[in-house]
Formats: sequence, structure tokens, C-alpha cells
Amino acid sequence: MIKMDEALVSAVCDVAREAGRATLQFYGGPVSVERKGDDSPLTAADKAAHTLILESLRKLTPGVPVLSEESSATEVAERRKWDTFWLVDPLDGTKEFIKGTGEFTVNIALVSGGEPVLGVVHVPVSGVTYWGRKGAGAFVARADGAPVAIRTRPATLERLVIVASKDHAGPQVEALLKRLTTASTANMGSSLKFCLVAEGKADFYPRLAPTCEWDTGAAQCVLEAAGGGVTDTEGRRLTYNKAELTNPSFLAFGDPRQDWRALLG
Repeated sequence: MIKMDEALVSAVCDVAREAGRATLQFYGGPVSVERKGDDSPLTAADKAAHTLILESLRKLTPGVPVLSEESSATEVAERRKWDTFWLVDPLDGTKEFIKGTGEFTVNIALVSGGEPVLGVVHVPVSGVTYWGRKGAGAFVARADGAPVAIRTRPATLERLVIVASKDHAGPQVEALLKRLTTASTANMGSSLKFCLVAEGKADFYPRLAPTCEWDTGAAQCVLEAAGGGVTDTEGRRLTYNKAELTNPSFLAFGDPRQDWRALLG
């Protein structure tokens, strides 16, 4: 059994930061890109972060398995037998990494009983780290700064800030943004969208295009620990270690009192 304490959280944050430094060795210059089976991009930075995180977590918590976006097909098949495991996206936002926008993250979550109970999201370029633990709140630390507690904010429907994916907003989200004429929008890559909602800088992140569990686990934990929620479009909380690793369309929000589904029309 893993002891879910501050020492573990601190150690996982350190692993994420170290992995972030590994990605930066490949950032800002020519990027060699491979294509995976689903046509998503893979770079040397993804591989370096994956290897570092895998080795570090195995030392930190021996016996706790790790499922990464870059795991083998065998590991993916085995994970249905696991109750507790690490869920990792070593470089979330590979397209942003390739484009040089800086909007990519390292995501590490601890999943237990189908839910993320600890989550760390690190932004290598800025050095910002977000983390959350079930029942213990959410925090952010700027580069070399002290941790600061973060909370979601109450939503005002006349002044919403909605975050959307740069590459995957989709027609339903675009129609929503046209309908809500008083809302402002922020387009951003990777799991940073969840983090903006978690720290009260945005209200709503509707995602009606495909994602995988490793894209969302860590950031969902941060957002929930900050007072928000993540549900499918029927209002059911997003869960993990499903038969398929693909997530349904989801709504991530800061204020659980609002009927976010109603905004979709």
C-alpha cells in the first residue's frame, strides 16, 4: 500500500521536474518526429521523459506498476488487472513542443480504484508545477517559488472564461463560443487548460474530441482537489482503467453548482 503523504507528493513533483529538464534538451531546435500507429507524433523528448519517469517511479514505489503513453502493448493489456498504478503522459502536447509554443507538460497521476488520487502537472518551459491530492487540496509552485494553494472560482455566466484546445476544439465547442457572446476564450495546448480552471483563471473547458486517460488523469486530480469537477456529457465523473483507454467527451469546470451541460445546447 502506498503511503499518500507530503513526502510522496514532493518526490513525484521532483520526478516531473527532472523529466521536464530532460525534454528541454531537445526543445528549440530541429525536431525529428516519428509517427505512431494512431498517427500521433513521437519525439526523442517523449522517449527521454518516459524512460526517466519509468525508472524513477519504480525506485520510488517498487511494485506499483506504471502505465505510460509510451508503454508497450503488453503493459497496456496487463493494466486491467491493476487496482493502483501510476498513469503517465511523459510529454503532453507534443504538437505544441514541435511548434515551439512552450505549452506542453509532464503529467503524472496515481490512480487507485478507478480514480486519480494524486496528480502532478509540470510545465518545463516556465518551471511551473501544479499538484493535487484527494482530500488535501491543490497547489502551484512557480519556478523556485514557494507552493501556493489554489481554488476554483464561482462562475458568473455573463462573464465566463472558456478554454479550448488549439487543435481539437471541434464544431460543437465553436458553436458554443459563438452563442455565448459575453464569454471570453483562451486557446491553449495540453493539460494546462485544466490548470487554468483549477487556479481560478478560467471557468469551463469542454472537450468534445478524443483524448486518452493519460492526457487527463493528473490534471483532473488537480482540478478536483481545487474544488472543480470533470464529467462526461451525461454528468458522470470521468473514471480510469476503463476497458478502452479512450475517454468520452467531457466537461471540466470550476464551479460545480452550475449546469454546464445545459450550455452545450
